[in-house]
Amino acid sequence: MTPVDIAVLLGAVILSVAVVWFFFFSKKEGTRLAAAGGVQEANIVVKGGYTPDVLVVKAGQPVRLNFTRQETASCSEMVLFPDFNKSANLPTGETVTLEFTPDAPGEYDFQCQMGMLHGKLIVE
Repeated sequence: MTPVDIAVLLGAVILSVAVVWFFFFSKKEGTRLAAAGGVQEANIVVKGGYTPDVLVVKAGQPVRLNFTRQETASCSEMVLFPDFNKSANLPTGETVTLEFTPDAPGEYDFQCQMGMLHGKLIVE
Protein backbone atom coordinates (compact mmCIF):
# COMPACT_ATOMS: atom_id res chain seq x y z
CA MET A 1 0.00 0.00 0.00
CA THR A 2 1.34 3.39 -0.96
CA PRO A 3 1.18 6.46 1.28
CA VAL A 4 -1.54 7.89 -1.00
CA ASP A 5 -3.65 4.72 -0.57
CA ILE A 6 -3.24 4.92 3.21
CA ALA A 7 -4.21 8.61 3.25
CA VAL A 8 -7.33 7.96 1.14
CA LEU A 9 -8.34 5.01 3.31
CA LEU A 10 -7.78 6.99 6.52
CA GLY A 11 -9.78 9.92 5.11
CA ALA A 12 -12.67 7.60 4.20
CA VAL A 13 -12.72 6.10 7.70
CA ILE A 14 -12.69 9.53 9.36
CA LEU A 15 -15.48 10.78 7.09
CA SER A 16 -17.58 7.67 7.75
CA VAL A 17 -17.21 8.07 11.51
CA ALA A 18 -18.22 11.75 11.26
CA VAL A 19 -21.35 10.91 9.23
CA VAL A 20 -22.42 8.17 11.66
CA TRP A 21 -21.88 10.47 14.65
CA PHE A 22 -23.86 13.31 13.05
CA PHE A 23 -26.89 11.20 12.14
CA PHE A 24 -27.05 8.81 15.09
CA PHE A 25 -25.27 10.25 18.12
CA SER A 26 -25.42 14.06 18.00
CA LYS A 27 -28.06 15.60 20.25
CA LYS A 28 -30.32 18.35 19.02
CA GLU A 29 -31.26 21.03 21.51
CA GLY A 30 -34.76 21.37 20.19
CA THR A 31 -37.13 24.27 19.81
CA ARG A 32 -38.51 25.51 23.11
CA LEU A 33 -42.19 26.40 22.74
CA ALA A 34 -43.29 29.68 24.27
CA ALA A 35 -46.63 29.86 26.04
CA ALA A 36 -48.91 32.52 24.58
CA GLY A 37 -52.25 32.81 26.34
CA GLY A 38 -51.49 29.69 28.38
CA VAL A 39 -50.92 27.49 25.30
CA GLN A 40 -47.51 26.35 24.06
CA GLU A 41 -47.66 26.63 20.28
CA ALA A 42 -45.45 25.73 17.32
CA ASN A 43 -45.79 25.81 13.54
CA ILE A 44 -44.32 22.68 11.96
CA VAL A 45 -43.58 22.35 8.25
CA VAL A 46 -43.86 18.84 6.80
CA LYS A 47 -41.55 18.49 3.79
CA GLY A 48 -39.23 15.50 3.74
CA GLY A 49 -39.41 15.56 7.53
CA TYR A 50 -40.70 17.75 10.33
CA THR A 51 -39.25 21.24 10.79
CA PRO A 52 -38.67 21.73 13.66
CA ASP A 53 -38.43 18.06 14.61
CA VAL A 54 -37.48 18.37 18.31
CA LEU A 55 -39.90 20.35 20.49
CA VAL A 56 -39.39 21.20 24.17
CA VAL A 57 -42.51 21.93 26.27
CA LYS A 58 -43.50 22.23 29.91
CA ALA A 59 -45.57 19.49 31.53
CA GLY A 60 -49.14 20.31 32.52
CA GLN A 61 -49.58 23.11 29.96
CA PRO A 62 -51.63 22.69 26.78
CA VAL A 63 -49.69 22.23 23.53
CA ARG A 64 -50.95 23.34 20.10
CA LEU A 65 -49.04 22.06 17.08
CA ASN A 66 -49.89 23.52 13.67
CA PHE A 67 -48.75 21.16 10.90
CA THR A 68 -48.50 22.46 7.32
CA ARG A 69 -47.71 19.78 4.76
CA GLN A 70 -45.81 21.13 1.75
CA GLU A 71 -45.40 17.92 -0.22
CA THR A 72 -47.46 15.16 -1.80
CA ALA A 73 -45.52 12.10 -0.61
CA SER A 74 -47.95 9.53 0.78
CA CYS A 75 -45.77 8.92 3.83
CA SER A 76 -46.44 12.39 5.22
CA GLU A 77 -50.25 12.17 4.95
CA MET A 78 -50.62 11.56 8.68
CA VAL A 79 -48.81 12.39 11.91
CA LEU A 80 -49.06 10.08 14.94
CA PHE A 81 -48.44 10.77 18.63
CA PRO A 82 -48.91 7.22 19.98
CA ASP A 83 -48.10 8.09 23.62
CA PHE A 84 -50.95 10.62 23.66
CA ASN A 85 -53.39 8.64 21.47
CA LYS A 86 -53.43 11.54 19.01
CA SER A 87 -53.16 11.59 15.24
CA ALA A 88 -54.10 13.88 12.39
CA ASN A 89 -54.51 13.66 8.63
CA LEU A 90 -52.39 16.28 6.88
CA PRO A 91 -53.81 17.40 3.52
CA THR A 92 -51.26 19.07 1.25
CA GLY A 93 -51.19 22.85 1.55
CA GLU A 94 -53.48 23.04 4.58
CA THR A 95 -52.65 23.79 8.20
CA VAL A 96 -53.94 21.18 10.64
CA THR A 97 -53.92 21.82 14.39
CA LEU A 98 -53.34 19.10 16.97
CA GLU A 99 -53.91 19.94 20.65
CA PHE A 100 -53.16 17.97 23.81
CA THR A 101 -51.74 18.43 27.31
CA PRO A 102 -48.65 16.37 28.24
CA ASP A 103 -48.83 15.62 31.96
CA ALA A 104 -45.68 13.61 32.63
CA PRO A 105 -42.09 14.69 31.88
CA GLY A 106 -40.22 12.54 29.40
CA GLU A 107 -39.31 12.15 25.74
CA TYR A 108 -42.11 11.20 23.37
CA ASP A 109 -41.66 10.31 19.72
CA PHE A 110 -43.99 11.29 16.92
CA GLN A 111 -43.92 10.01 13.36
CA CYS A 112 -45.71 9.49 10.07
CA GLN A 113 -47.90 6.41 9.62
CA MET A 114 -45.09 4.58 7.79
CA GLY A 115 -42.47 5.35 10.46
CA MET A 116 -40.17 7.12 7.99
CA LEU A 117 -40.52 10.70 9.32
CA HIS A 118 -39.64 11.18 12.97
CA GLY A 119 -39.80 13.89 15.58
CA LYS A 120 -39.48 14.16 19.34
CA LEU A 121 -41.46 15.99 22.00
CA ILE A 122 -39.42 16.63 25.14
CA VAL A 123 -41.63 17.37 28.15
CA GLU A 124 -39.91 19.01 31.13
